[in-house]
Amino acid sequence: MRDFDVAAVVSGGASGLGEATTRALAARGAAVTILDLQEDKGRALAEELGGQTTFVRTDVTDEASVQAAVDEATGKDRPLRIAINCAGVAWVQRTLARDGSPHELAPFTRTVMINLVGSFNVLRLASAAMARTEPGEDGERGVVVNTASVAAYDGQIGQIAYAASKGGIVGMTLPAARDLAAVGVRVCTIAPGLIDTPLLADLPEEARTSLAANIPFPRRLGRPEDFAQLALDIVEHGYLNGEVIRMDGALRMAPK
Repeated sequence: MRDFDVAAVVSGGASGLGEATTRALAARGAAVTILDLQEDKGRALAEELGGQTTFVRTDVTDEASVQAAVDEATGKDRPLRIAINCAGVAWVQRTLARDGSPHELAPFTRTVMINLVGSFNVLRLASAAMARTEPGEDGERGVVVNTASVAAYDGQIGQIAYAASKGGIVGMTLPAARDLAAVGVRVCTIAPGLIDTPLLADLPEEARTSLAANIPFPRRLGRPEDFAQLALDIVEHGYLNGEVIRMDGALRMAPK
């Protein structure tokens, strides 16, 4: 897809990876709808970017909430062609604690619901809207980019909930691409490594430096803009489909 004169939705689009992606899409001329629960940040970003950037308060685990956001995007003066899933949460807890107590079920379920089910919810509803548009070059109607994590492959101690949710996103990438091939919608996933998002920004500088030292090259934390660049590269590269791309500076996570 060479032309960014289209509508796009970005879940988790008000901060971190999502904010960088929202900014990159808007800079290329896309009419972006920000899907997020952070109302203050989402509205402020939409107002800053102006144009056809809008915000819809969205719970990605709720069907009606996501459908309302997709309807907002499809109501713009151009077809919905791009959906990028960045909404997600993290949780750290061992399967069994040192005292033998088991992992709580509620946070495991919440992590999987937001990260995996939420991504699927946006994917299915956005792709349904894309399927109703006129096809472009090679019959393409749209592209969905999901966000996994290197934890899907190298889940560390205490990351069982997070790794399971991100592993599910990796696992659904190829079947989703095969399912949606009939309507000309591509599906790819990015698996980022250590990215300098607000979550890591709260760490002491010594801890941040230590994390960066474990990355082979380049020896720095990834930037949200790195993610946004790759997401837009996937959108532009019409032959990328059904693939998960690690973006981690060759990092392989140790057990802890």
